[in-house]
Amino acid sequence: MRHFLALDLKDDPALIAEYEAYHRNIWPEVREHLKAHGVMGMEIHRLGTRMVMLMETDDARYDADAMALATRSNPKIAEWEELMWKFQAPTPWTPEGGKWTAMTRIFAL
Repeated sequence: MRHFLALDLKDDPALIAEYEAYHRNIWPEVREHLKAHGVMGMEIHRLGTRMVMLMETDDARYDADAMALATRSNPKIAEWEELMWKFQAPTPWTPEGGKWTAMTRIFAL
C-alpha cells in the first residue's frame, strides 16, 4: 500500500541543509526499524519548507499504531525522532502533538 504524508520544515536554510544531510545517510537503526515494521520503500520530496513522504508498505506487516509504539519504546529511534524535531514543524493542518500527517488523495489516473 502507498501512504502519502506531509510535514513542514522550519524556514531556515541552514537547518534545511542539515536535515537533508541527515537523510542522505540515515542511521542504520532507523533503516532497520522501518523495514522491521513493513516499510518496503520511502521517499521524501521537498518544495520550500513543505515535505511530502511516499511510504510503500507491506499490508501484512505494517501497522501504524504498532510502529508508533515501537518508535517511542526504542531509545535509538526515539533519539532520531527527537533530533528531527530540531528541523521539523507541523503543517497548519497537523493535529496537536502530531508530526507526519496523512494526505487525502483527490485524483488518480
